[in-house]
Amino acid sequence: MAYLAYYRTFRPTTFEEVVRQEHIVKILKNQIASDKVGHAYLFCGPRGTGKTTLAKIFARAVNCENPVNGSPCGVCPVCRALSSGANMDIVEIDAASNNGVDEMRDLREKVQYPPVAGRKKVYIIDEVHMLSPSAFNAVLKTLEEPPAHALFILATTEPQKIPATILSRCMRFDFKLIPRADLEELLKSVFKKTGKDYEEEAVSAIARAGAGSARDTLSIADMCASYAPGKLTYADVTAVLGAADFDSIAKIVDFIFDCDASAALAEVESVLATGKGVGTLCKDMLTFLNNVAIAKLCKNAREILSLPEDKYAVLHSSAERADGHRILRVTEILASCESDMRYALNGAITLETAVLKCALPDSDYNIDSLVARVAALEKKLAEGIPAAVREVAPAPARAAVSAADGAAPAETATSARSEEGERVCTEKPAAAIRKSLTPAEPTETDEADPFTAEEKPAAESGGRAVQPSLWDGDQAEVHAGSLTEGQKAKVFAGLLKLFRTTRRNAVLFTLCMDLESSFEGDSLVLTTDTEAVFKALNRDENARFIREALAELGVFSHEVRLKPRGESKWESAERRLKENFKGIDIDIK
Repeated sequence: MAYLAYYRTFRPTTFEEVVRQEHIVKILKNQIASDKVGHAYLFCGPRGTGKTTLAKIFARAVNCENPVNGSPCGVCPVCRALSSGANMDIVEIDAASNNGVDEMRDLREKVQYPPVAGRKKVYIIDEVHMLSPSAFNAVLKTLEEPPAHALFILATTEPQKIPATILSRCMRFDFKLIPRADLEELLKSVFKKTGKDYEEEAVSAIARAGAGSARDTLSIADMCASYAPGKLTYADVTAVLGAADFDSIAKIVDFIFDCDASAALAEVESVLATGKGVGTLCKDMLTFLNNVAIAKLCKNAREILSLPEDKYAVLHSSAERADGHRILRVTEILASCESDMRYALNGAITLETAVLKCALPDSDYNIDSLVARVAALEKKLAEGIPAAVREVAPAPARAAVSAADGAAPAETATSARSEEGERVCTEKPAAAIRKSLTPAEPTETDEADPFTAEEKPAAESGGRAVQPSLWDGDQAEVHAGSLTEGQKAKVFAGLLKLFRTTRRNAVLFTLCMDLESSFEGDSLVLTTDTEAVFKALNRDENARFIREALAELGVFSHEVRLKPRGESKWESAERRLKENFKGIDIDIK
């Protein structure tokens, strides 16, 4: 007897053998039991999920003389007649190759003939979405009111291409992708029946590659069984699938997480030199990153991934190198690269460009990339930094470092000596900021102080005292409402300068650069047209940093606003003009 592929050899013959799709099986069995079978059914869903198989089982069940729990018995004369090659009562039509109007007219004429052996004459039209508009019109009336002995079962993977007039005349059943656990059980039963020895990890790898399709899974298993004469291993499955070496992929991802662009690019070139396809490499990297995300975020990652111990150890090591934002951003870049390669003339350049972008987060201004960079800085801060940098860091950062060291943050202006005997600065942050902003001999390239000596606000008794401002002496006090219009005009420039000079927050300087600033009374209003920037600046930590910086500039109230969508620059300028000159009738032409 000729060899049959696994997906043909182990095709289900009863409802009980069908893998999942319980919601459809239950309805069909109940209709057979109650003798309430319809005249037209539409089976739609992804490939390899059992549409045609279930249609054949249902076609035999409606004709069976003694159905067993809704399934065909297989022993009655009708079942034996329908299983023979000369069967005339179950007609299968491939609409992909018989999609013309003439074929449907022929079907409309033959449907009038009664069945030979059973009660129903069943027409199974596979890939029905391939029919032409004229063919759909030719079969429309017959599908709506067929003879009592006729039953139509339409199967398709693209129901959106079927006319609404056809859909409305059918009972629609949507097939779902098969869960990986069920595919693994199916594979184990097949290997057991064929006497094939296997590793658990190999079965899991085949089920993952099947991507919810029973037919694809069995086809891959068929190839793997032929590849490995003895015990089927995880390495055998990887070789059959043509995937890049697991360790090579891990090296590329690790280099990306370590921001080592040259090493990552060299490893990509090394893998491509072995003959691996660019698309395959990109897909394998995305799969690895998906596994990294699972290992990073899921408590039962080991059970979910079902990888060999050595492979899981490598994966877990990669997951420890980056936070969730970094993993997400790298995945987004590579997913976009996979889409772009479909239209690229040179896929290798497209992939290598994406790898460089992933490995150079300093050049990526996406919000997730910025958050990941800040998280990396905070991690380094917690691990310990030089005392001189520690003392001029912002208050929240100093508190974090002090907590990590188990000591209280220094609040007084003192000096100390390091272990090497060098004198280090431990003065108050404001004083250090002033020194960094006011060099003894400014050069031509130095930026001017945003506040001149003539514009410095005078101290008033009884006012609100704050840290020394940027434009006054060590004992200066600044009061709300004491800024002149000239000083207000320079507050925003001073805010940016403060962020850049003190390294207070790497993200804030970048986020604030494109803001529009204005004053409403004594309150500073910062306006942005980007929702991501608006949300980032209103986070508690960022808002606190801005508030502390503005307090040093003599501003004690601020607000971040999101510019209404659709507002042009002209409309924005007009709005701000009216806000600044309230009560004045302004005629803008």
